[in-house]
Amino acid sequence: MDRVRKRRKAVVDQSACVACGCCVKVCPMQAIAIVRGIMAEVTEGKCVGCGKCAKECPASVITIQEAGV
Repeated sequence: MDRVRKRRKAVVDQSACVACGCCVKVCPMQAIAIVRGIMAEVTEGKCVGCGKCAKECPASVITIQEAGV
């Protein structure tokens, strides 16, 4: 039986994000940016779902989720 690897991506709870920038510094793909100085935003096409940003986030507002097909 073939196992299909599901693509994972980082998701930011933008209502709780304080735009500290910690996630931006640790992202190896430069997939996260601080938008308007108020929240982090993930560029889905660049994100590889490694989870480094989620581990680094002091507010724990980033989760790694399976991307829709």
